[in-house]
Amino acid sequence: MNIYTKNGDKGTTNLIHTKNVSKSDDRIQLVGTIDELTSHLGLVKTMLEDADAVHMLESIQEHLITVMAGVADPYSRDYKTSDDKTEVLEQEIDRLQTLYQQPKEFKFILPGQCRLSAEIDIARTVARRAERALALVSVKFGADNGAKKYMNRLADYLYVLARYTDAQAAGKAAKPEAAPAAGGNGAGTMGETENSTANEAVIQEVLKRIGIQGRISLDSAKKLIEKIEKEAERRGKKAVIAVCGPDGNPIAVHVMDGAFLVSFDVATKKAYTSVAVKMSTKELSALAQPGGTFYGVDKMDGGKIVIFAGGVPLKVGDTIIGGLGVSGGTGEEDHSLAEYGLSVLHEVL
Repeated sequence: MNIYTKNGDKGTTNLIHTKNVSKSDDRIQLVGTIDELTSHLGLVKTMLEDADAVHMLESIQEHLITVMAGVADPYSRDYKTSDDKTEVLEQEIDRLQTLYQQPKEFKFILPGQCRLSAEIDIARTVARRAERALALVSVKFGADNGAKKYMNRLADYLYVLARYTDAQAAGKAAKPEAAPAAGGNGAGTMGETENSTANEAVIQEVLKRIGIQGRISLDSAKKLIEKIEKEAERRGKKAVIAVCGPDGNPIAVHVMDGAFLVSFDVATKKAYTSVAVKMSTKELSALAQPGGTFYGVDKMDGGKIVIFAGGVPLKVGDTIIGGLGVSGGTGEEDHSLAEYGLSVLHEVL
């Protein structure tokens, strides 16, 4: 599978609810700056010997994924930053400040007392830039207040971590005690707590933002199928609903009571076709008529390609993460249910 899609060659990209957004847009600039910050933090991690500090930075990186997803989808409550995330940073700031002697009066610090603290200071300045970019996006488009507080404390934490590192290098720092748990309530490990926040939707969104192919998970596929089934029942339809990955391999297939036996095979082929040709099977059907661009395509690929309406590719931005196939009614009825599935996709990711 190629890492490049060529979808951004014209200088545009997509957000969850907005298509063809210029890459110069303030929201895209913000996401890029936060991505840059996570990379700097990754470099700092490789230089740290303190396991607690490494775990803290990992939890920060994971939550920054949530912040990025919130920029792409500001309407989702799943991507809001709770106060306990900021409180963890404040607790760690307070803890570190007890381990070294702070100056009695404020003065500007010249970075570069040691290599590690200099790298942390670079990460700190990128965090400040991300904070400013978030403030600008907030004015123009609105932004999560919790995220704004978190980004402010994050820069403060990195400042204190750099000063503590300087003190360590000079032999003037006390031995650290265990860092607070990242969950903010003293329970569980940092990785476990943060991983529960960085759910499948967040991961998919960030993969899309940094240009890496993603795929719909089994859990998300099952949730999508459940929503489509309820809508089919509301319409009085009996269908087979199939979801495949971006490679065309089935992930989940659901047969409603009373659906036609043949619909199982047709639904899976519709899902496969939608990712194979990167368009809906309804669009393909129009192009596969005699004289059309894809005339005869349904005779190719061992009969796996079908030109019956009801198959659509599932996308996050420009990235195809899977395919959806619905079979059981007329082509228009199947396509309508598939379109419904697209309309609720963001709710299940």
